Amino acid sequence: MRRLSASRTAVVTAGTVLLASAAAAVAVPAGAAAAGCSVTYAVSSQWQGGFGANVTVTNLGDPVSSWTLTWSYGAGQTVTQAWNATVTQNGAAVTARNVAYNGTIPTNGTTSFGFNGAWTSSNPTPTTFTLNGVTCTGTTTPTSSPTSSPPPSPTPTSSPSTPPPGGPADITVNTGTTYQRVDGFGAAVSIWGGAWSTAETQTLVGLGPNQLGLSIVRTGLSPVSSEWATQVSALKTAKSYGSNVKIMASPWTAPAAWKTNNSRINGGKLRPEYYDDYANHLNSYVQYMRNQGVTIDVTSVQNEPDWHPDYDSMDWSGTELQTFVREQGAKVQNTKLMVAEAVNLNYGYTDPTLNDAAARTNIGYIGGHLYGTEAAGRLKPYPLAQQYQKPVWMTEWNLHDADGGGSNIWGNPANATVWNETLDDIMRTVHRSMESNWSAYVWWYGKRYYSFIGDGESAYGTVAGAPLKRGYAFAQYAKYVRPGYQRVGLTKSSKASPLEVTAYSGDGKVTLVILNRSTSPVNNAIVQAPQNVTRAEYVATSQTASAASQPVGVNGNQVTVNVGARSISTVVLTL
Repeated sequence: MRRLSASRTAVVTAGTVLLASAAAAVAVPAGAAAAGCSVTYAVSSQWQGGFGANVTVTNLGDPVSSWTLTWSYGAGQTVTQAWNATVTQNGAAVTARNVAYNGTIPTNGTTSFGFNGAWTSSNPTPTTFTLNGVTCTGTTTPTSSPTSSPPPSPTPTSSPSTPPPGGPADITVNTGTTYQRVDGFGAAVSIWGGAWSTAETQTLVGLGPNQLGLSIVRTGLSPVSSEWATQVSALKTAKSYGSNVKIMASPWTAPAAWKTNNSRINGGKLRPEYYDDYANHLNSYVQYMRNQGVTIDVTSVQNEPDWHPDYDSMDWSGTELQTFVREQGAKVQNTKLMVAEAVNLNYGYTDPTLNDAAARTNIGYIGGHLYGTEAAGRLKPYPLAQQYQKPVWMTEWNLHDADGGGSNIWGNPANATVWNETLDDIMRTVHRSMESNWSAYVWWYGKRYYSFIGDGESAYGTVAGAPLKRGYAFAQYAKYVRPGYQRVGLTKSSKASPLEVTAYSGDGKVTLVILNRSTSPVNNAIVQAPQNVTRAEYVATSQTASAASQPVGVNGNQVTVNVGARSISTVVLTL
């Protein structure tokens, strides 16, 4: 991993979160009345004295250009911190107003915001919500025709029509054609810093509202055993709170005394006379964590053996890795070894082990990083790994070039530069990884201003622990394509040709993840499942929406969806 500087020259104001007390009456903007609305209020996590919640508002009437949502608490709860809305409270009455980037809600469109709160004796859900002076009952009577077209949004301006029985399909799922089994999608805890809090871990791995569903957590394996305890609590929470979460441990270096340069940094090789000590070191870590109640599912032999920076690092060749794994790999118990996390999945670091039958039996996974992999022509299936049935994991990538000018670029979920990088680079490579038959995609730090939840750095405008747009986009895979699902075949019509789609089968469901990186929507797209659909769910993230539920039409084994421009969405079909 290239250790990047945390400093930036842009000055950013924190405009996403404003929290204050208010005694004045709420003033509803003129001409902004909604004709009908519905509200979903969900407690995403709760602990003694505190909770996190997510609120999704659906506008069932004419488009609005600004909004004010009000409700009252019945048990003395208070809002302490919010994001994607300006929240004030006067006694029991709570008022949430849009911020600059999410004031517009088109007809049938949604917006969402989240907050943390405090409670004492109980935490009941509010029963009545009012949007711009209209009580949200889930029904509507339109007051007038809109005077102008709503802005582009992944939320359709009308519900998709129900497909006719046996009508031509735009995406046809073929579960008879199978590819790789998916192990999961994840991110790393801090390798050199502090750990995620319990609430942050729950947000990252949980499957509830406003949670991201990560199923792999990567952690560093320090050369100093006294540092092993740092991540125990977060890893235990991930295992207990998440669903089938795997923990992966990556060492950056062996202890300095075992290396040719007698240093933790600047590369240096592990001296052969210490190969057995290093194997015992890896095994000691796995057993230590096991005794703490944390199973280390995957243990890498080395992070980036081909990168020798001025921080923790160690140099290996492919044949040295082969020798170590063949002669010492069996000593690392209660885990599966991975080789070799090369910077750009350089086959020279993995082919020797795969071609050695004795070494091959001691590993469970092939790993590699995405830096330069696409340019090197290796963002594609790895035939030798497939031949020997060793799943390929992409275990690190870090991209945040969208640091251009403008205030609050990372804390503003509607920032176009950030969204374009997220969709066109990161989500595109997740799609390509799945099409390449890789079994896992693991991002760099899960908690960082450019990552999945904010770290609270004031210069970048994020709220510590609050989900970011990039996290919601990644969750379109992580939350719905679960460990053990199998990628399956599909065909597309010419109408669906702008869409990048992968399909998965598992838990009695067919799940499709759809990227539309074009500037035009694909409306009334018909998805055909292999059998009748009993339930359909459709969720989308775009520049203006975060994990927003979308309308879906169902007719037998076909469903119809409107795929918004510049969006990533997930269709979950229960069969």
